[in-house]
Amino acid sequence: MKKLLLSLLLCLTSLSLWAVLPEVTLYDTKGHPVRVSSLAKTGKPVIISFFATWCKPCLRELKAIHELYPDWQDETGVEMYIVSIDQAQDSHKVQPLVNSNGWDYHVLLDPNGALKRAMNVQSVPHIFVLNSRGEIVYTHVGYAQGDEDNLRKYLK
Repeated sequence: MKKLLLSLLLCLTSLSLWAVLPEVTLYDTKGHPVRVSSLAKTGKPVIISFFATWCKPCLRELKAIHELYPDWQDETGVEMYIVSIDQAQDSHKVQPLVNSNGWDYHVLLDPNGALKRAMNVQSVPHIFVLNSRGEIVYTHVGYAQGDEDNLRKYLK
């Protein structure tokens, strides 16, 4: 019971620390810079999902979200950014993976782990949901079938 309460307290503490996204610049797969803090300033909900090409639960989660994403976009205008934590020598695998799955997510590369460290991501998959005011309203680590259904309520 103590471990559960401590975990809950740490989770709530980390949520309150990330009222704004960190000032980190990542690059998309075409080499264009993206300032992560600007993602919270769109006036739309945003999903940020940390993943790796070798992570099976990550791929299952992204595939499950892919089925629901068009409806979510129609309902809420949500934008989804997936952040690859693959090392630089493996970053060439990211875009082919995205293309082969037909994902229309925004893809960012974090080969040196700058954003991963700044947002205290310890393992993947790790997902964050920001509301239209740019506040983190939900975070989740890991994936089990059906987890994607929880995202919808936080998007509204």
